[in-house]
Amino acid sequence: MLRAHPAVLLELVEEYEVLELLHARQGRLEVRRRMDDVAHTLCVSTGTRDVDAALIAARRQLPRTSVKTGSLLAG
Repeated sequence: MLRAHPAVLLELVEEYEVLELLHARQGRLEVRRRMDDVAHTLCVSTGTRDVDAALIAARRQLPRTSVKTGSLLAG
């Protein structure tokens, strides 16, 4: 199976988490739609069928990361 580049997975995970917070605060339809798009991309990228499994799989595929800076750390 092909694997997404770690930088792409990190970006998707971070975007989904931000959208999740925005949707919880605002409940806007356009935020929900973008969440669905990102969730679908995460599922395709990780070979899973639901967003929770996709997030778990993506995090497992990532090297140690710094979520605050979004940079990948060696080691």
